[in-house]
Amino acid sequence: MAVILITGGARSGKSRRAELRARSFPGQPVYVATAEALDTEMDERIAKHRARRGSDWIEREVPLDLVEALAETDGGGARLVDCLTLWLSNLLHAERDWSREVARLADALPRQRSPVIMVTNEVGLGIVPDNALARSFRDAAGLMNQNIAGAADEVEFVVAGLPMKLK
Repeated sequence: MAVILITGGARSGKSRRAELRARSFPGQPVYVATAEALDTEMDERIAKHRARRGSDWIEREVPLDLVEALAETDGGGARLVDCLTLWLSNLLHAERDWSREVARLADALPRQRSPVIMVTNEVGLGIVPDNALARSFRDAAGLMNQNIAGAADEVEFVVAGLPMKLK
């Protein structure tokens, strides 16, 4: 069993790297999608991801209840969670206690029997956002990433499609 966190900036190649890692484990991989197609642009993004992956994945759409979805899919192929940053955004929008949910996820990861590969965005490398909401989200994402990285067996940072092993 392995818990792998893959982080990086927008369009850095994180998802492709995560898909490659998930396919390297035995069994049929499970794609745990946290995105919701709330507009045409996001619907197109989701369609491109599906087309790139192909039809050999089991797909689960899980905007909020990630810990439960991992429990339900445990015991088979690797699970790829794409992405934690959207999950965090969903939690905030639903006015759920994101820090409690992140702690639940970090606590559940070591108990998984099947591999878990998680994608997250590194949002703290740019300029300081100009408004309180954006700064709050950046801070929450940074704290979430630290917490999940602490629970992970491996952490990779992807830049320009190239992975760098951090842990």
